[in-house]
Amino acid sequence: MLNTAIKAARRGATIINRASFDLDRVTVTEKHFNDFVTEVDKAAEAAIIEVLTTAYPDHAVLAEESGASANLHDENDNVWIIDPLDGTTNFIHGFPQYCVSIALQQRGVITQSVVYDPTRNEMFTASKGAGAFLNDKRIRVTRCDKLADALIGTGFPSRDLSGLDEYLAMFKVMTSKCQGLRRPGSAALDLAYVATGRLDGFFEKGLAPWDIAAGALLITEAGGIVGNFSGDSDYLYKGDVLAGTPKVFAQMVNAMQPFSAIK
Repeated sequence: MLNTAIKAARRGATIINRASFDLDRVTVTEKHFNDFVTEVDKAAEAAIIEVLTTAYPDHAVLAEESGASANLHDENDNVWIIDPLDGTTNFIHGFPQYCVSIALQQRGVITQSVVYDPTRNEMFTASKGAGAFLNDKRIRVTRCDKLADALIGTGFPSRDLSGLDEYLAMFKVMTSKCQGLRRPGSAALDLAYVATGRLDGFFEKGLAPWDIAAGALLITEAGGIVGNFSGDSDYLYKGDVLAGTPKVFAQMVNAMQPFSAIK
C-alpha cells in the first residue's frame, strides 16, 4: 500500500512539475476568499485517485478538491486522504514550498503516509510501527528539549480572518517563548519538517484532515508527538494541531492553554 501511495504521489507530482515551468498558463480559480484552486490541483488529484483506486477499487477517498467518494461511509475500513497540492498559493507564485500529501486511514487509524516535495525530490514516507523515512533514510525528530531553543513552524489564517486577533495573540506568546517562528505555507510539508528535524515543533488552527493526516504519522513514527491545543489526540477532524519533540510538545501545550478552550 505504501508503494502504491508513492507511485500515486509521483504521478501527481509529474503534472505539478510540468505546470511549474509555465505558471502564466495555469488557470487559477478562487474557491473562497484567499482560497485558490488551479487546474493543476484537479489534474494531479485525478491522477492520484486513479492510481489508488485502480490498485484498491473498494477503498474510499477523501480528497481536497473532489471531496468524499460515494463509498465513503462508516463501514468502509480503508480511506485514502489526499491533498494533491498543499501550498497552492505558493505554487501559483512560483514559491518552491509545496507538496503532495497522501495518507491511508484504516479503521480510524492512519497507517500509511507519503509527503512528496517535487521541487526538491524529497519523498517522506511512514508506515505505522515501521518508522519514518526521507528518501529511504530513517529520520527522527530533534533532541531539542526546551521551547526556548526551538524553531517552530506555524500557519497564518488567510481564508477566515475572524480568528486573526486570536492568532496574533498566539503569535505573541509563541514568539516570546521560542527561538524562532516560521510560516512557509504548506502545513503537510511543515509537519514533515518536524519529523526530519528541520523544525522542532509546529502549531496551526483550522486545518483539514488532508493537511494533517500524512504529516502526523511521519512525526509519531519519527519519535515526536501530535495532538490538539490541549494535548489530546482528537485533532485530525477538528483541525487544531500541535506537534513536536516530546518535551517541546509538552511546553507548547502549556503555552497554548489560554487558547485551547477558545472555539
